[in-house]
Amino acid sequence: MEIHDAIERADREAFTREPPKTLKARINFLMKQLKTTKAVARELGVTQRSVERYRTGERKHPPKDIAAKIDAAVRSRWQPQVRKRRRQQAAAATGITVETRARFGYTAPIGTTDDGRFRRLTVHLPATYAQRLFDARDAGASDREMREIIAEGFKDVYFQDGGIRAMGLSDVAITDIDYLDLDF
Repeated sequence: MEIHDAIERADREAFTREPPKTLKARINFLMKQLKTTKAVARELGVTQRSVERYRTGERKHPPKDIAAKIDAAVRSRWQPQVRKRRRQQAAAATGITVETRARFGYTAPIGTTDDGRFRRLTVHLPATYAQRLFDARDAGASDREMREIIAEGFKDVYFQDGGIRAMGLSDVAITDIDYLDLDF
């Protein structure tokens, strides 16, 4: 889920306006999106009556875990057109920047070391990799599959420098991710 979460965090940076701040405004926004108190309650894991109390202002301070769920639900639905436009631009033209600290291993010719080691890398991947990553995410790909797309991009852009060096390098694997951030 690391890569999925990184895409979600990068998406949130695209907001042109901040999401609603008050509990009542957040619940009303969710009501507008999901249409019924029952659907909002199911999304948040609370009772329908709790949603009604939050909406009327009868209850103003939900438990921390519920407040976090409300915040996540609002942010995941906030400004979908802005997010979509930004992803399309990354997939068509600008590409995606990946910053990570992880263990990189690779398959290389005999006589070279292929032991995995931790590296901290910031690499800008072309738009084709952004498109593949977004398509994989939309298709419900696992974190491992999305990690392979990023590893392939690192192989082409960082390790092989677009075909200039390390031509014997065949596979790059990313394991033990400390952190991973995306920007597009």
